Amino acid sequence: MKVTTCDLQGLLIIEPDVFGDNRGYFMESWNRQRYREAGIDFDFVQDNFSLSRRGTLRGLHFQNPLAQGKLVSVLQGEVFDVGVDIRRRSPTFGRWFGMTLTAENKRQFFLPPGFAHGFLVLSEMALFHYKCTDYYSPKDEQGFRWDDPDVGIKWPVANPILSKRDGAAPRLHAIPSEKLF
Repeated sequence: MKVTTCDLQGLLIIEPDVFGDNRGYFMESWNRQRYREAGIDFDFVQDNFSLSRRGTLRGLHFQNPLAQGKLVSVLQGEVFDVGVDIRRRSPTFGRWFGMTLTAENKRQFFLPPGFAHGFLVLSEMALFHYKCTDYYSPKDEQGFRWDDPDVGIKWPVANPILSKRDGAAPRLHAIPSEKLF
């Protein structure tokens, strides 16, 4: 497996070893020992899936104080996936990193606690997988605007399909500092 670090400390791109032949392929999507050696020393407690159509943008979301680290991947389709550093004392606070995840490239993206997460569906449909380090806690869930000009994410679409909640989310600077990391 190949592990690549990103400009934002803690974010990792994982390219699993894929073994294929005329029957299809086999790959290991999680192995505690290998991933721990790669720097992902977390216990995962919950797996989630979402199925979304083209143009759907989910995010930017995070939980605090029950923070979730996430190991994400795409099982069907293609998405533009984004992590935003929301660690107040980080030199990269408010900066973002984005990448394309597809069923074909089989990449995984690891976002540790302290990052907001969002993705935009680029294909007709996308089946998205989240492996989480803590349980979903609706009372601890937070979010901010996908198009916050202070963050400046370069999404590859101008008018995404949003949930009501995401469409009404505040800007990052409007979130009380105690809700951030």
